[in-house]
Amino acid sequence: MKNTTVSESRPLGGWLIFSACLLLLLSFGYRSGFGLFVKPITEANGWGREVISVALAVQNLFWGIVAVFAGGIADRFGNVKVIVVGTILYALGMLLMSGVDDPWTLNASAGLLAGAGVAGTSFGIILPAMARAVGEERRQWALGLGTAAGSIGQFAVVPLAQMLIDAFGWATALNILAGSSLSMALLAMPLAPYSGKQEAVQRSEGQTVRQALQEAFGYRSYVLLVTGFFVCGFHVAFITAHMPAFLSDIGFDAGVGAWSISIIGLCNVFGAYLSGVLSGRILKRHVLVMIYLGRAAAITLFLMVPHSLGTVYTFSAVMGFLWLATVPATSGLVAVMFGTRYMALLYGFVFLGHQIGSFIGVWLGGWLFDRSGSYDVVWWLAVALGIMAAIVHWPIEERPVQRLAVQST
Repeated sequence: MKNTTVSESRPLGGWLIFSACLLLLLSFGYRSGFGLFVKPITEANGWGREVISVALAVQNLFWGIVAVFAGGIADRFGNVKVIVVGTILYALGMLLMSGVDDPWTLNASAGLLAGAGVAGTSFGIILPAMARAVGEERRQWALGLGTAAGSIGQFAVVPLAQMLIDAFGWATALNILAGSSLSMALLAMPLAPYSGKQEAVQRSEGQTVRQALQEAFGYRSYVLLVTGFFVCGFHVAFITAHMPAFLSDIGFDAGVGAWSISIIGLCNVFGAYLSGVLSGRILKRHVLVMIYLGRAAAITLFLMVPHSLGTVYTFSAVMGFLWLATVPATSGLVAVMFGTRYMALLYGFVFLGHQIGSFIGVWLGGWLFDRSGSYDVVWWLAVALGIMAAIVHWPIEERPVQRLAVQST
């Protein structure tokens, strides 16, 4: 007899889609704006850029670590509690960051608290709920739509954050952003029926968390996916954190850096959505190979041509189209390999690989800049890693593990 799943028993409502997308818009939008505060905070405190780079690197790493536990908790106890706690930590992190005057407070606020906050309110918690809420035939569409919503946040929130900085100063801007972030807790409520806990009640797979992890890390394609996603984190975090300062260093106005990040977000709305659609039609590993090779080519051209507003915005648009386009294909591969029961947990480990790359990208950018006065080495390393990621993704097998294959027969 066929088991009834959440996606089969509950229709996808417009309210769920609206709430999930708006939540991702806000969560990713706030996070994408942290790079705007690199220069004002370092100048206000007389620090080198390595200080705040370490804090943002800690944020990315802690985001990845907490995402693993947050995914497991969401699968077991439901996603609403995770999102509410994440919202509170997010707001507290930005609030404390507004009064920072020493590196320890900066690491605790921008690093630990904000990192935990993003983990509890971002893709790893929201996308599995969206995947469970639809049938398998619409799963990639939902994953692409959710990822695109996060990109709209990058487009909308980053310029707003820069406007707040210009109008009120960086400290007051952070206070305003912290207060507005509390609205994310309300947006969590419609997601409650679409948690791993509910699916566990309706399905009788009998697999434990330990068994799920043993199965995943014993599967070669999953390990390759974790390894390749490291590169995505390196690219995204380095550019988000250091692009505004990089552009300012070569003579552009601070607003150009904000618009660069914003354009990346706008273009990724289309890139992420298209990636979701394509990932439902062609092999997801092929989508990922094309994305990473495209990034390597775009960075290479950006480094070789003279810098102008035209080249900056063109590079931002191309990178934006490829920015989070990795997420629908990557999260979709997790669902194909293992199903959606432990998707939040298993995607959390994939995302941890992403965030280790983020940690290295952000920290290395600041460390090398303070010692060489240039970001050139990190840019070229990003090119090499893009090529490596394409190679790593090529042998991934896009099929369910043996356990699911047997169940479907």
